[in-house]
Amino acid sequence: MAKAAAAAKKAPSKSEVTNNIAEATGLSKKQVSSVLEALATEIKKSLGNKGPGVFAIPGLVKIEKKKVPARPAQKNVPNPFKPGEMMDRPAKPASVKVKVRALKNLKDMV
Repeated sequence: MAKAAAAAKKAPSKSEVTNNIAEATGLSKKQVSSVLEALATEIKKSLGNKGPGVFAIPGLVKIEKKKVPARPAQKNVPNPFKPGEMMDRPAKPASVKVKVRALKNLKDMV
């Protein structure tokens, strides 16, 4: 009984998801996997350099790309972990972050 409860807590694998979708829709596993690959390709196009930087899976999630500017080095900044002590903060290069937001329908499912 304990093993069954532990197995239910684990996230489904890619093949389990593919099998479940194939059973629910009546499509073959090969067709479902090609749809998932096409979805990944569309996300890559939208978040790529030439894309708009935003992709939404209707009713589920919104994926956004955010450019974070470079941060210069700073000297003699107060140390937040040791009050009264000063520290040097190194520079950070510019980067790109990906933000995934759950939409209302997904929040209502939980």
